Amino acid sequence: MGKQIIAVDLGGTQIRTARYDLDLNLLQRENTLTQAHLGLQPTIERMKAFVRKVMPACRDEILGLGISSPGPLNPFTGVIVAPPNLQGWLDVPLRDIMESEFNVPVYIGNDANVAALAEASKGAAQGSRHVTYITVSTGIGAGIICDGKLLLGRDGLAAEFGHIPIVLDNGMVSSVEREAAGPAIARRVKREIQEGAKSKVMEIVQGDLNRIDAKAVGMAAAAGDQLGIAQLAYAGRIIGLGIVAILHLFNPEVIVIGGGVSKTGDLLFAPMREALRTHVMDEAYIKDLRIERSALGDDVALVGAAALAATDGGNLDISELDRRF
Repeated sequence: MGKQIIAVDLGGTQIRTARYDLDLNLLQRENTLTQAHLGLQPTIERMKAFVRKVMPACRDEILGLGISSPGPLNPFTGVIVAPPNLQGWLDVPLRDIMESEFNVPVYIGNDANVAALAEASKGAAQGSRHVTYITVSTGIGAGIICDGKLLLGRDGLAAEFGHIPIVLDNGMVSSVEREAAGPAIARRVKREIQEGAKSKVMEIVQGDLNRIDAKAVGMAAAAGDQLGIAQLAYAGRIIGLGIVAILHLFNPEVIVIGGGVSKTGDLLFAPMREALRTHVMDEAYIKDLRIERSALGDDVALVGAAALAATDGGNLDISELDRRF
């Protein structure tokens, strides 16, 4: 059958494994609950078991095994540092563990970084060499491809878009993530309701303030709820200001936005675009800029993990994918 790639999406909720051919066509997929609360070793053993489910009998057929993981992590050493949604994980040498188990090359990447590779190779940014992928969900992260290569930095810590500082109207310093991620949107809506604001959100969560999340806010906003609309607009503006910094630093040709909060569509995107128009240094930065929604959805981390292996851990130019495939 020729060379194949094994991909792993290690998430706080699910572990997903898959096998791809060298065109990144899906051949097999498996998944299980992470059950991170059980601790480090059970999670690793579960991941190994599900890699075995997609591993062909002949290991010589495997080009590599790519793993998408929450950060922080070091992609050069393959060490997972301290992901907040994986209990008990502290400086875990995951690459060495998996290479020892399966005797194939293993590549590990931050989930937002590999998502950038995925969208550039098989998704909304296919054919582009200057790409920024931004995920807006429980947190906000990014992956940047600059002139065809994944931007990693000295220790693999580059592209932390969510932590770009934002100065608020009251002079306090916050960040893109603290102001615009899903929990921040929900927190502001909850506070406004507690202070007496009326909102359709309460109908959606059946009167339970603790059930308010960004999804409920998005549903209310789509139904015309003014509080939801205003809070998504605020988040969109903050994300837009962060993107202005990305435009000025890296001058991308396409920005791809994914993650659960992006599903609110123009309620988020319209104020984001307005922030770009208002605050960019020169129109040249946005004249031909494409802003796209993720084309790969929930598959983005798996495809990205496969692309990570195919590009030798992101070290190869993405044009190599076309030549090798």
